[in-house]
Amino acid sequence: MSYEFKDWISPKTLWHSMSDEELMWRASMVPCMRENHFNLTKKVAFMFLTRGRLPLAPLWEMFFKGHEGLFSIYLHTSPEFTYEPPESSVFYKRRIPSKPVHWGRSTMIDGERRLLANALLDFSNERFILISETCIPLFNFTTIYDYLINSNRSFLSSFDDPRPIGRGRHNKRMWPSIKLFDWRKGSQWFEANRKLAIKIVSDVTYYPIFRNHCMPPCYMDEHYLPTLVTKICPDLTSNRTITWTDWSGGGSHPNMFMRNDITEEFLVRIRHGFNCTYNDGTSSICFLFARKFHPNTLKSLLRLAPSLLGFNL
Repeated sequence: MSYEFKDWISPKTLWHSMSDEELMWRASMVPCMRENHFNLTKKVAFMFLTRGRLPLAPLWEMFFKGHEGLFSIYLHTSPEFTYEPPESSVFYKRRIPSKPVHWGRSTMIDGERRLLANALLDFSNERFILISETCIPLFNFTTIYDYLINSNRSFLSSFDDPRPIGRGRHNKRMWPSIKLFDWRKGSQWFEANRKLAIKIVSDVTYYPIFRNHCMPPCYMDEHYLPTLVTKICPDLTSNRTITWTDWSGGGSHPNMFMRNDITEEFLVRIRHGFNCTYNDGTSSICFLFARKFHPNTLKSLLRLAPSLLGFNL
């Protein structure tokens, strides 16, 4: 195998000049080429959707330490953000060509699809997880890697919400392609296996309908993927998210945790305070990530991570 071919199936450089249309097309062709059996170690793609710097980067650096070759990192940032971390950082040169993203708009989904498509170009990426700058991992790398790689389904929540903030957002102009019966809601923060990721970037049927007819107070990041999965591949997802978020405060945004909130008891409750289905069995590990964490929580998280979360020093 020549160096050029190796680089083609596992790109070393993320920067390119492809348009979104070209990128989606190339990513959608990957399954045909992946039938060839390459001796590749399965990797988890961590896709960070962020405005700029990652304030919790030192925690993630600790998380990834010692596990090179088992993960890939992709950063979608604001286009004007040009900061490059030191070469020693796992985030060095991991930015992808990005465009402006606006909360609640179709550009948010564009960013997510852009991340998926770029990650799919690496044939060794087997699982794809969407992460924000306020997210933290709740377990060490090995636990999360094994949980995802060995799962027989993806983790994307989808449910029928009869309230005005659910069914009430359905636009009749979406009919007949998307009926009220098809309409679903779910968490923006998803995890997908390779098969589901390819279906998402390949969608040219439902995405344009959402882009044209789902605008605030309809939010594409809450409805597009849950509805798409329900329509075309409901068997591929476990119908739950693995990113814990606290919505108990009400409103359009979840609670933000501050320095004084970070205790061992708080993290233990998120890590083991729930029961869920995993590979047709029951598990007390339901959430692998959590959000939203303020930058001032970093010091406390770094202090607890080695002993409680099992991170490498």
